[in-house]
Amino acid sequence: MTESDAVLVPGARDVRASLDATASGDDARADADATACVVACPPHPQMGGVRSDRRLTATSDALTDAGVDCLRFDYGDWDDGRGEREDARNALRWATDRYDAVGVYGYSFGGAIAILAAASVEVPVHACAVLAPASRLNEELDAAAAVDDLPCPLQVGYGERDETADSTPVVEAAERCQQRVIAYASDHHFVGQHQQAGRDAADFLGTHLGVGE
Repeated sequence: MTESDAVLVPGARDVRASLDATASGDDARADADATACVVACPPHPQMGGVRSDRRLTATSDALTDAGVDCLRFDYGDWDDGRGEREDARNALRWATDRYDAVGVYGYSFGGAIAILAAASVEVPVHACAVLAPASRLNEELDAAAAVDDLPCPLQVGYGERDETADSTPVVEAAERCQQRVIAYASDHHFVGQHQQAGRDAADFLGTHLGVGE
């Protein structure tokens, strides 16, 4: 992975991001070779969730090693999930303008945001992978219900000892829709397993983004 480029995501909200580019040489730069990009959504911003979250960086490392760029962003001002979903949609729009294939990844709160954004944005989303997703943010934003509306393949990873996020409704919806589900012997934080979870997400996303074809 090359040094991250700073990105200001277009839109009405102040959304800052880091674009991690694939490493194709000493002078590799973002967009130089990669044709695919994944937008990575961080966990709850009111609980310290930022784009440098280790679950996001582990996934970005695995993606860039596989030839996929990764845009990790921070949400704008807190807006009860609605503005945060729009932040993710704007990031997907930004990526779609620059890459042939775009996917989305999210952890915890960001997992719900990833599903909700992929299910409602007007640009093509080729794959979605989430880890320990929240199932519902409020009465309006129900990630489990949005699984039925996804236009792309989905992978859901969850911790079997997770007592922080109730991912069960999303897992059940994914299984009902014959999407991929991975169980980890972990709690919500995936201590010691975040790198493996990142590789699993990157493998799934890369496959559906056409990397290596």
